[in-house]
Amino acid sequence: MSDLSAAHVEAFLEMMSAERGAAVNTLQSYERDLEDALSHMRSRGTGLTAAVADDLRHYLAHLAGQGFKPSSQARRLSALRQFYKFLYAEGLRGDDPTGILDAPKKGRSLPKTLSIDHVSRLIGQAETEAAATAGGPERLSKLRMHALMELLYATGMRVSELVSLPASVLAQDGRFLVVRGKGNKERLVPLSQAAIRAMRAYSTALTEEFAKADKGERESPWLFPSSAKAGFLPRQVFARELKSLAARAGIRVATISPHVLRHAFASHLLANGADLRAVQELLGHSDISTTQIYTHVLEERLHDLVQNHHPLAKQAKKQD
Repeated sequence: MSDLSAAHVEAFLEMMSAERGAAVNTLQSYERDLEDALSHMRSRGTGLTAAVADDLRHYLAHLAGQGFKPSSQARRLSALRQFYKFLYAEGLRGDDPTGILDAPKKGRSLPKTLSIDHVSRLIGQAETEAAATAGGPERLSKLRMHALMELLYATGMRVSELVSLPASVLAQDGRFLVVRGKGNKERLVPLSQAAIRAMRAYSTALTEEFAKADKGERESPWLFPSSAKAGFLPRQVFARELKSLAARAGIRVATISPHVLRHAFASHLLANGADLRAVQELLGHSDISTTQIYTHVLEERLHDLVQNHHPLAKQAKKQD
C-alpha cells in the first residue's frame, strides 16, 4: 500500500490556509517541520500518517541528538500535534499518537553571576573611593556606596530589601541583621565584619550630615534616605550607580546589576560548601525549588569532590 503522507501534509496545509487563515510564514514553518518529520519516518520504514508514538519519540530524540534546543523540539512537536488532530478530524486516523507524548523540557537558564575576583574588585573600588574622599563633598555618597556593596554581598538581600532598610537596624546586634522580605516575612542574616565596619562608617557620616542640616529637617527613618517620594534610595538609582562603579573598576557594565550580586552571593556560598537549605533561608525563598536554580554549582562541587577525593579516582591519577 502506497504511503499517502505527503498528500496528507499538503491537505493539512491547505486546511490551515483556507479555514484558519494561517499566515504564509506559519504555513512555511509547518511545511518544513512536517517534511523533516516525514523524511525521518521514511528512514525508519514507515510514513508520517502511519507513525506511532514510539516513532515520534525516536524523532524527538533524533532532534535532541542533532543539538536542537528544547524550544525548537517543542515547535516541531506542536506542528505534529496539529497534523494528527487534522488526520483524526478527517477520519484518516482513529487516534492521535502525540496525545501521550510529553513536551521537551525547557532547561531553566542559569542566573548571571560574577566571579569572586570581580566581586572583590567591585567592593575594593568602592572602599578605595570611600577612603579617598575623607572630608570631601562626595564623602557621604561614597561611604553609602561602599556600605551598600558590602551589605549586598554579605547578605544576598534583594535590592528592594537593601535600599529600604530602616535606620533602626543600626540598633540591632552588630553581627546580624533582621530583613523584612516578601510577604512581610522577617529573616535573620549574618553580617561580615567588613559590612559592619562599612555600615558604621556610613552611619557616622550620615549623622554628621543631619547635624549640619537645618534644625527644621528631621532625621530620616531610613538607613539610606533620599529625596525620592518613598523617602529612601530608589533601586534604579542604586543600579545606575553600581554600573558606574563597575566601569571604574574595569568590569564590563553589561554583566552588572544588583540582582547579579545576589546570585553571586548564593553561588559563592554553595561553591564553598554551604547547604542548599541554608542558602534558601538566607535568600528568603519560600520554596526550595526557587533556590534550586543554583544546583549547577552543587553539581560542579560534587563532581570535583568525587574526582579529587574518591579512592578509585586517586588511584587512577597515580596510574596516569
